[in-house]
Amino acid sequence: MATESAQNRLLIKNGKVVNEDDIVEEDVYIEDGIIKQLGRNLIIPGGTRVIDARGKLVIPGGIDPHTHFEFEFMNTTSVDDFYQGTKAAVAGGTTMIIDFVLVKKGESLLDSYYSYRQKADEKVCCDYALHVIISYWNDKVFDEMSILCSEHGVNSFKTFMAYSFMLNDSELYSAFEACKKLGAVAMVHAENGSIVFKNTEKLLAKGVTGPEGHELSRPEEVEAEAVNRACTIANQVDCPLYIVHVMSKSATIALAQARSRGVRVIGETLAAALGTDGSHCKNTCFQHSAGHVLSPPLRSDPMTPQYLMNSLAQNDLQLTGSDNCTFNKSQKEMGLNDFSKIPNGVNGVEDRMSVIWEKGVHSGLIDACRFVAITSTTAAKIFNLYPRKGCIALGSDADIVIWNPNKTRTISAKTHHQAVDFNIFEGMECHGVPEYVIVNGRVCVDDEQVKVVQGHGNYIECPVFPPFVYDIENASKLKPSDNGDANWVTQPTQKENDRKVCPTPTLPESSVSTPSCKGPRPEGQRNLQDSTFSISEDLDVARRACIKVQNPPGGKSSGFW
Repeated sequence: MATESAQNRLLIKNGKVVNEDDIVEEDVYIEDGIIKQLGRNLIIPGGTRVIDARGKLVIPGGIDPHTHFEFEFMNTTSVDDFYQGTKAAVAGGTTMIIDFVLVKKGESLLDSYYSYRQKADEKVCCDYALHVIISYWNDKVFDEMSILCSEHGVNSFKTFMAYSFMLNDSELYSAFEACKKLGAVAMVHAENGSIVFKNTEKLLAKGVTGPEGHELSRPEEVEAEAVNRACTIANQVDCPLYIVHVMSKSATIALAQARSRGVRVIGETLAAALGTDGSHCKNTCFQHSAGHVLSPPLRSDPMTPQYLMNSLAQNDLQLTGSDNCTFNKSQKEMGLNDFSKIPNGVNGVEDRMSVIWEKGVHSGLIDACRFVAITSTTAAKIFNLYPRKGCIALGSDADIVIWNPNKTRTISAKTHHQAVDFNIFEGMECHGVPEYVIVNGRVCVDDEQVKVVQGHGNYIECPVFPPFVYDIENASKLKPSDNGDANWVTQPTQKENDRKVCPTPTLPESSVSTPSCKGPRPEGQRNLQDSTFSISEDLDVARRACIKVQNPPGGKSSGFW
């Protein structure tokens, strides 16, 4: 009984709670997976486990909006499945992932969605949601998109401008128009696929077959052109647009210019782009160079990672993902004599948080608040999960990381928790370690020891018309409420009858289902005493109430446009 109580009740004491807009020293009391109290001198029940977070930061669990687990791609399947992938995510401080449902040409979106639910539900170690890929276009696609939005908690759809399942401009126009009608987030992989195809033909004909040919076939301007074109098309139908994995200076500039013209566009970059560069693709060892191949490619310009990190600090880019799509060395060898056949993808779901802390916070470019924004809060807002996810507030899910900024760890494939046998960040020393990771109130990383539970995660519904994307005027005013109901203080202006908040997903009887998006939270109790902050770690030193920042260096994630 005592063990069960310890699992259900948890008190985090003496830490500094970091949200996207402030740092406050206060305790956090968790019960049944929900944050129930915040403050000092909290009155808590017996049988509560206590973790002392003195000298550490208490941050919202990371949300990785871009993973590909068990992904069938380029005639093979990524090796990190939904168990191994989410285990690695939790080990690194990420407590929710959003994966992509691959829909092959001509196949049903709904059938593909059911298939992914069956693959994921029994395996996931943390909560997850799903984007759905649009690989072709017709009227039936729109009908199934509508059902996914209204009945299954999908509020985002991804299109491609490259690969064999790319859409042409007319089809992109229709897909973006559909997303706008449904209140969904339109996502796009931006590269000019036609140019990539012709460049690849030319390079192979010249005898360029090694991994170095990958970046040569898809130079920066090919990415930047597609970013500009996607923004132009989306703007024709007034559809907010999310550009996945922005990988170059040129693409970032194109995105920033579109935003300056009033285009509503969001830019995501990757841990891979921030932590390494394309020089590795010229390594004489095929396995090393092929291990760094992804699309858009890592750029050879050694200043690109710094440029992208600066862009995150300045809000020219808004958030980070991993694009975790891992293939072992033997799978990469499928392209031994033809770089176009190297399965595209790298690791990152486990190391994203540490790499961004190292390159952003430890380097002095951003503070802890901006770190929380670009690794968690912004994704929660974009996909309509905030404030249930992405913040430490009354009524929010207890997805929390106790982060030690003073500890270091060295990344290695020998010690990581992923199934892949290669790590693009091999040997990188990172300052900043997730000592404890709490997933739905359960301590799943306990003093750096990983203790995940397979199937512990739930499928989480993402309602349509996220106010942070669709209600521009009020987006900056939206804050977590103080009564613990995990709702916005200010409701969006979108007409209620146009906003369909989906019920529990309905799966065919043959499908495996898990508990879905939880209902309204029991009201938490806020301590009547003021939150406090101490410059000293000595609890005997007199405290004073303090909000550290309202607009942290590098900006905050509210108000994209």
